[in-house]
Amino acid sequence: MAEPKNSIALGTFDGLHRGHMQVLELTKRGGGEPSALLFPEHPAKVLFGKAPPALMTAEDRETLLRENGINPLYVDFGAIHALSAREFFDEILQKRFSAGALCCGENYTFGKDKAGNTDLLRRFCEEAGIELRVAQTACFDGAPISSSRIRRALENGETEQATAMLGRPFSYAFLVEHGDRRGRLLHFPTINQFFPDGFVRPKYGVYAARVQLDGVYHPAVTNFGVRPTIGTNTVRSETSILDYEGDLYGKHPRVELLKYLRPEQKFPSLDALSAAIAHDAQCAREYLEKACNICENPVK
Repeated sequence: MAEPKNSIALGTFDGLHRGHMQVLELTKRGGGEPSALLFPEHPAKVLFGKAPPALMTAEDRETLLRENGINPLYVDFGAIHALSAREFFDEILQKRFSAGALCCGENYTFGKDKAGNTDLLRRFCEEAGIELRVAQTACFDGAPISSSRIRRALENGETEQATAMLGRPFSYAFLVEHGDRRGRLLHFPTINQFFPDGFVRPKYGVYAARVQLDGVYHPAVTNFGVRPTIGTNTVRSETSILDYEGDLYGKHPRVELLKYLRPEQKFPSLDALSAAIAHDAQCAREYLEKACNICENPVK
């Protein structure tokens, strides 16, 4: 009995933005198990010693792939980066992963020193009787969508542009940890979440947000930064979930940043800070009431 073939998407897939999703959708056309070839460690870490800030965790990436019917296939980039384009095609794609079809973007490169491109891949595929499907480049505002553009958008507070390029809001679901409980004194209890090293950091400031709890979205307002009025040395995401009461310590609620409202600022008193938070919460409510169908494909 012949071994089942895989329909494999090729790329870095560091963020699963709209361009990535177009390539992944091609794996579902025709026969073969829809799959994606993934690197546990970003190739830039192997090649240059430092990876770009991550847009999502490895766990979220795998969850989103599986929810979209894509089977993750893992390979150590450090173990294969010195392979020639021919060796990568023969040894990895054909022999190890039984490729029956390959899918990639127009600018895909492979092999040592990026010697292979889509033209060479097409020739290899024709020789091997493997179908090649190439996705057109996805664009936003007249320029190709890329993970680096999304990072810059987040770092500039352009969350709506980031949402448009990702095809879903930028989100995270880190552990809720104990803070200093000042939020309760300000009449706005908050959840504190700390970003791991190497994860992208959005612009410091206040955001209209929403929090996903047990499949239900709740309006929220999030401050990301160092809280200059109170003064902290550790950068954190501090979210007040509006109209919600409950203990979330030790849990991983998903926070989605939807719109940048204002930069962080130092207020003269805690009363002034409390008034500002109340205003921020009202702005967040108004934005969420107007913004419908924000999330095309939420990570659950």
